[in-house]
Amino acid sequence: MRLRDLVEAADLHLALLTGSDQLDRPIRWIYTTDLRDPSRYLSGGELVLTGLVWRRSAEDSDAFVAALAAAGVTALAAGDAEFGAVPADLVEACRAHGVPLLGVPVDVSFATITERVVLALAGERGELEGNLLAGLTQQHWHRRMVAAAVDGGGLAAVLELGAARLGAQCWVLSPSGRVIGGSAAPAVLSSERRRLLVQQFLHADRLPKTARERSGEPVSLLPSASRAGQRLASWFLVVEGDHEQWDPSASETASELATLIALERSRREERQRLESRLAGPLLLSAMHGEVEASEVDARLGALGFARGEPLCVLAATTSGGGPGLAPVVLGELVHGSRARGFVAVAGQEALALLSADAEGLAAALEEINEAVRAMEPGLGDARLVVGVSGLATVAGLRGAVEEARQARRLAEHRPGRAKVATAAELASHLLLLATVPDELRKSFRAKLLGPLLEYDSAHKGELVQTLRVFLDCAGSPTKSAAKLHVHVNTLRYRLSRIEELTGRDLGSFPDRVDLYLALELG
Repeated sequence: MRLRDLVEAADLHLALLTGSDQLDRPIRWIYTTDLRDPSRYLSGGELVLTGLVWRRSAEDSDAFVAALAAAGVTALAAGDAEFGAVPADLVEACRAHGVPLLGVPVDVSFATITERVVLALAGERGELEGNLLAGLTQQHWHRRMVAAAVDGGGLAAVLELGAARLGAQCWVLSPSGRVIGGSAAPAVLSSERRRLLVQQFLHADRLPKTARERSGEPVSLLPSASRAGQRLASWFLVVEGDHEQWDPSASETASELATLIALERSRREERQRLESRLAGPLLLSAMHGEVEASEVDARLGALGFARGEPLCVLAATTSGGGPGLAPVVLGELVHGSRARGFVAVAGQEALALLSADAEGLAAALEEINEAVRAMEPGLGDARLVVGVSGLATVAGLRGAVEEARQARRLAEHRPGRAKVATAAELASHLLLLATVPDELRKSFRAKLLGPLLEYDSAHKGELVQTLRVFLDCAGSPTKSAAKLHVHVNTLRYRLSRIEELTGRDLGSFPDRVDLYLALELG
């Protein structure tokens, strides 16, 4: 396959930005990356796909392209979702280093390009089969993995072949810790083990990365980038062993495996996007009262929702994480739960509709809460807030959307990178606290808790924690002492110090309320 074949594919709408005199360059493989310098994983002849997440300045563009040129890649294809257009400095860098540059429009999936290249290369290599050794050559394994992916074998078949070639177990995880597939039973990866792997994947300065588990055994984490170009939107491959100890053949196998996984992910995303295109307008119409409940019920039934089951709406927004992050993250949360659901976009907000029986919805919402906590380390400078409605019927869908939005606004006022608020909290003191201006919050908290915080800092004390436990235990000295694992006399001494430093009486209900609110405002 040559670069010309892609550029001349009318359905891909690729824009040739540089390299018009280099269209006959052959494409040996395709590689998707968000690394600043991926050269160590390139062997020449690749079409490199990137979402430009690595770019922060013109200098970044020049360094990135210089690394590609040194590795001998065939061309670079850059998506325009991150910046709205391919940056001019990247175009100039590609021209200066002699690397052909293709612009990928936002409505063309990296999966479509990957599949086109993989299928073309598989066909070419199939024609050469008579010239290949009949043994376990790299080409042999390559063709078997591609065939498994193309023929509908899914992740299980691809991972089994990859594990056999690498001589190590393999799994695919999502950034929420969900096991997508594996060559061994998912039970082998405990929830604690998955949590640690997700943390290391999201925190990694560069990928692939060798991570050490609590047992001390090494595992390798490889990226399987998505169209969105965000780690929070990407699955990742886990392979037992240290990738730095692999021979070139194993490294190539793992890289190809990650590419095929990205292809499977993108296929699923396409199906989900199709469903959202069909169902999304229905949710938006119901939100504005433009459609009757009976019609909503009928159309949801046609989409596979069980009639009569309770519904729940989620509303999510992100800030500082690039365009399109909210629906991608919400989609991961929804499709990773046990409930049936879809995602719709309303301006800067992403909405999701979930359906299951009451018990199933409760379990799904708990899974979503856990997933949000797991994904928080990967937000970086971004922020995610999610609001959850109460259970609703089709007739109450419009009200459920408004509930979810109000809960999201409540979550916005909470500290932290990833927060979830539910409709049940809209009738609690938390709603009132959320409306308190930041300056007033800081002032109120400092006046009441400032002396305790200073004391704890100077004496390595635990007065603030003691106060919190005492209030949580409804003012019971016995329960508080037991929870803190201290003698009741020690507790009484601490409480007297708290009263002395704050000037408040812990036997007074109004004073307890003031101190409780000061703790909550933190």
